[in-house]
Amino acid sequence: MLIAVLAGFASGIISGMGIGGGTILIPVLVFVLHIDQHIAQSINLLYFIPTAIIALIVHIKNKRIDFKLAMTIVVFGILGAVLGSHFAVSLPSGLLKKMFGIFLFSMGIYETFRKPPAVKKAE
Repeated sequence: MLIAVLAGFASGIISGMGIGGGTILIPVLVFVLHIDQHIAQSINLLYFIPTAIIALIVHIKNKRIDFKLAMTIVVFGILGAVLGSHFAVSLPSGLLKKMFGIFLFSMGIYETFRKPPAVKKAE
C-alpha cells in the first residue's frame, strides 16, 4: 500500500508539471505491484482525471494556456483516444507492455539528445 501511495504522489507531482505521471505510475503498477498492463493503463487513465483537473486549474489561473490551440488538440485527441482504446484492448498484455516500453525508451532517448530551444534575449 505504501508503494501505491508513493507512486501516486510522485506521478501527481510529475503530472502537475505537465510531463505525464503515467511514466512513473504504469511501471510501478506493472513491475512492482504486478498488475496486468491493461489494468495498469486503465488505472492511469482514471487517476489522470482529477490530477489533470487540478493542474488545469492552476495553469488557467496563471494564464499559461492557448485555448485555441488546446481545443484543436482536444478534439483530435478524443478521436485518437477512441481509436487507441479499441486497438489497445485487442492486444495481448505482453505486446502492449512491450509497446509501452518502446515508447518510454524512445521518449527518453529523444529527451536526452534534443537541443533546447533558443532563448530570446530581452531588449
